Amino acid sequence: MSAQNLRISNNTNLELSVVAPMHNEELCVREFCSRVDAALRQLSDSYEIIVVNDGSTDATSDILDELCEANPRLIHLKLPRSRGQCGAIDAGFQNSRGEHVVMMDGDLQHLPEEISLLVNEILRGFDLVSGTRQKRQESLLLRRIPSLVANYLLRSATGCGSKDMGGFKCLRGEVARSLHLRAGQHRLIPALVHLQGGSISNVPISAPPRFAGKSHYGISRSVDVALDIVLLWTNSAVQSKPLYLFGYLSGACLAVTGATLAWLTLDKLAWGGSLALRPATIALAMFSFASLLFFGAGLVLESANSLLSRLSRLGHSASDSSQSSRGTKSHASLRASRAA
Repeated sequence: MSAQNLRISNNTNLELSVVAPMHNEELCVREFCSRVDAALRQLSDSYEIIVVNDGSTDATSDILDELCEANPRLIHLKLPRSRGQCGAIDAGFQNSRGEHVVMMDGDLQHLPEEISLLVNEILRGFDLVSGTRQKRQESLLLRRIPSLVANYLLRSATGCGSKDMGGFKCLRGEVARSLHLRAGQHRLIPALVHLQGGSISNVPISAPPRFAGKSHYGISRSVDVALDIVLLWTNSAVQSKPLYLFGYLSGACLAVTGATLAWLTLDKLAWGGSLALRPATIALAMFSFASLLFFGAGLVLESANSLLSRLSRLGHSASDSSQSSRGTKSHASLRASRAA
């Protein structure tokens, strides 16, 4: 089924959607689709499997077309060009119809048989459930240590309690479709949900090796993650209280200005130094100007942030007045189907 056809049918809600990006996974695709379909049949009769084909150049596309003919619940969302894992996940989220959306890799390093662990947990009322990988078998130096460091930095920067930011997740459908991910943010989804006020839980999951093929990631991903963390921290700081961030920068510049002025005064009084054009004098002027600039930017952004917050509250109020209580009905039907 094409993306265009899926968007037309988006008014029909399902209980579960599975979103899995794939890029050149011809060796995994049949096994993945078979096992995910079997796992979901144990949970509900109302589900879809969205495999996002991220510009594959091998036989992945042909295999998916063949499998879709045999399984109407399997959707082959083919992107015209490679948009990367984040772009593929975002396309899957936006085209999903489920009241709950499961995000997982297509290489079977996330076990389809453990989808139920995440679903059972999210039915307790969470906005996101994060799978925490146990006993990972990947390279200690290239994958596990960088992952531990990145997760620690993200928790410190955002206050999010997720122990494993990337990978196997289950989200409420409204939350998943509201994210509109930008490049690299698929590694930050729990932190993004937390910063929006969402509730998060963790469940332990397995971490098997790839079913077939080889990983698309190298050590360079660690640099990308570090930059993503800095960007997320900066954005969250600016959006929550921009005057504080720029006020600190202004204060730092003002402190340097004061120290430089004290040095020039001491040099003049004690040793008869000149106040004419010299490096210290230039630094004094530059840091004085920077201090004023940062403080002014903080005031402007604080005013803009306040205005945007008021507009957002007005929009949410209008939206909330027109919504129905579909979530409670979906939870009840999913529990009933599991009990049956």
